[in-house]
Amino acid sequence: MRIAGRIVAEILEGLRSLVCPGVTTFELEQFASAAALKRNAKCAFRDYHKYPSSLCCSPNNQVVHGIPNKNPLIAGDILSLDFGVVYDGFYGDAAITVPVGTVSGAAQKLITATEASLNAAIEMAVPGNRLGDVSSAVQRFVESRGYSVVRDFVGHGIGRSLHEDPQIPNYGSPGKGVKLKPGMVLAIEPMINEKSHEVEVLDDNWTVITCDGGLSAHFEHTVAITENGPEILTRIC
Repeated sequence: MRIAGRIVAEILEGLRSLVCPGVTTFELEQFASAAALKRNAKCAFRDYHKYPSSLCCSPNNQVVHGIPNKNPLIAGDILSLDFGVVYDGFYGDAAITVPVGTVSGAAQKLITATEASLNAAIEMAVPGNRLGDVSSAVQRFVESRGYSVVRDFVGHGIGRSLHEDPQIPNYGSPGKGVKLKPGMVLAIEPMINEKSHEVEVLDDNWTVITCDGGLSAHFEHTVAITENGPEILTRIC
């Protein structure tokens, strides 16, 4: 899983460097697919429940599962990129949200707060804590800053399958839920909206958008629970 996680991290960093005004998400899709192949990894998302692409690209008010297309990105957009691979039977999964050129102060604050909420959640991913400690860390952090937590989509366990138990909401009560133990691996992924938490799925049956048109940001890491604390498998050290 460390290898799978490192592959995901390297490809996402490559994608981050490519995001700029004028590039298309289809071009980002092509890069991600080729980069995985070069590393002898299989893209985890393509054909998963019939998803048509290897990469999820969700700009602006799209929350998650946006399908790559040939529309150029525009300066001021924000873009969430969600990517996963399977390597030697084990999965890695992560997401980042990046600015396209110069973005508004409000957009940058949303990105920064969402990433910080993921870090707050990871700090709680230690043996003996419960899942609610992880979930509530996200909720407390973002709601105190005026944002809302998406409730219809959650994080998940990960290992020999892309999605395993337990589900990991980004809201909840401390001290509740499954007790965390060494050996567990969690894909923790805050999806945070600028305005209301309410979302809807478009007619393509994949793309999730905010109901009110507000911006949304998404960050994710694959995190192993160890006796020495959380180990982030999808971070480049």
